[in-house]
Amino acid sequence: MTVNEKTLRKNRWQTVILLLIIIVLTYVSSAITSFNFVDGLVTIPKAIGWMFSNLMVTQETLDKLPTILEKLAETTFMSIAATTIAAVVSLFLGVFGSKTTKVNNFLSVFARFIASVSRNIPVVAWSLVLLLSFGQNSVTGFLALFVGTVGFLTRAFIESIDEASQSSVEALTATGATYFQIVGKAVIPQCLPQMISWVLFMVETNIRNATLVGILTGTGIGYTFDMYYKMLNYNAVALVTLCIVITVIIVDLMSNYVRKVIL
Repeated sequence: MTVNEKTLRKNRWQTVILLLIIIVLTYVSSAITSFNFVDGLVTIPKAIGWMFSNLMVTQETLDKLPTILEKLAETTFMSIAATTIAAVVSLFLGVFGSKTTKVNNFLSVFARFIASVSRNIPVVAWSLVLLLSFGQNSVTGFLALFVGTVGFLTRAFIESIDEASQSSVEALTATGATYFQIVGKAVIPQCLPQMISWVLFMVETNIRNATLVGILTGTGIGYTFDMYYKMLNYNAVALVTLCIVITVIIVDLMSNYVRKVIL
């Protein structure tokens, strides 16, 4: 038996073992949660039928479109503001937290700690915590998106800076350049395209998250969605959902275009 045949046989056995583990875990999870896969499949046609019969945009519903668009614009701009301001904070934390540009170990550990805490607590949890302090208003939604974005972008910026080439850093260091000159001339220009890409990604993510945050904080398009849902006005719910989907698609297309230009 050749080496390639042994490798192929080993890979096949690993694949079989992995599939068996997945099957066992799926079965155990279904047993614990009392989930019946067959019953779930049976309900799909009924669910689709209900959606087509209730979630339809009518002429009467279109009269609510100006109000919905106003709330959607509020949510979109809040998401963009939270992302851009968080990006500035994350840039400093990323520079301090990176091994390449760290000032000292204390600031590096502190920046990584902030990123870890902010990133590992879901935005929904931040919304509920901040809701107790600030109440139901736009500030609560803004802060929830801001804190979550700081954690994600700080981590992404640290990794981007760590992957930057050391040659330009060493060249400027050899010429006696200051710390800020090294960061501004050697590090940031290399990482800027990746950083912009991460910021655009978070703008898309925050627009989606802002809907859920709005339901909890009583603001923006999330509040409008929740209000119509509780009123059982499913036609208006369909219109709100359609507007959110179209907005996310437009932002996604714009982000992809910008990424192609800068990368």
